[in-house]
Amino acid sequence: MTTRPIKLDQIDRNILRTLQETGRKSNIDLAEEVGLSAPPCLRRVKILEEEGFIKGYHAELNPEKIGFRVVVYAKISLHTNSDEDLDAFEALLADWPMVREAYMLAGDDDYLLKVVAESWEHYQGFVTSQLANAPNVAKLSSTLVVKTAKNAYGVPVL
Repeated sequence: MTTRPIKLDQIDRNILRTLQETGRKSNIDLAEEVGLSAPPCLRRVKILEEEGFIKGYHAELNPEKIGFRVVVYAKISLHTNSDEDLDAFEALLADWPMVREAYMLAGDDDYLLKVVAESWEHYQGFVTSQLANAPNVAKLSSTLVVKTAKNAYGVPVL
């Protein structure tokens, strides 16, 4: 990595936006779309990867096709918030594949979890067998997603 931060120009932003929207695009197609020849485009992508602007490449899967038809957001409050207790709870989160996203919060609740499940009963089983019985969990509330009105992945690259 370089020692000084790089400043993104409009071509870098176009590369980031295009890769975020269609990460499977070939370097030749990407170069054409952003107005570069292939070698300098590839160099820029490598720099953006090395500098941490691009964290990775992933396929977006259709959860319903795989059998996950329920999305629930769970708010968790812990009894105590010592560093050890937070680390212990986050270690549990890492072991629960149904928990797809987890955010530490400021405010009344300590964590917001995005949980995917095959059914409401599947989610309830996870709650009763693992989540509600996890050490230090004081309060849990669940909100069932009825419909996804917007799902924009990533960040707005202007």
